[in-house]
Amino acid sequence: MSEFILHTLFWTLAIYGLIEFIKNVITIYTCTKMRAKGIYMIIAVKNEEDRIEGFLRSLLFKLIYGKEEYIKEIIVTDLDSTDDTSAILHKLKEEYDCITTTNWKECKEIMESIKGVKN
Repeated sequence: MSEFILHTLFWTLAIYGLIEFIKNVITIYTCTKMRAKGIYMIIAVKNEEDRIEGFLRSLLFKLIYGKEEYIKEIIVTDLDSTDDTSAILHKLKEEYDCITTTNWKECKEIMESIKGVKN
């Protein structure tokens, strides 16, 4: 009888561990949408329509032509701008695959999911 209880306990813990592992993989894949190891830049902007395009293009120029291999993605977070910053960001997102645009709520979720994975 004690052997049955031990086997039941063992398999219950094994199944629980498998479920937690699958849950973490799904969370990492769906919430963060990050590709692989590397450096991810998160840039927060608000009402910067005059400067953001020049800043991002100069950064991308350095990354693309400087052969920077460590930076995998640039995440630009719009902090509820009232000008055309978000339109400029969406235009740049369509031009470059390495740019992801989010709002501040989505960025917070990404940071919390990364923080939760490390703990």
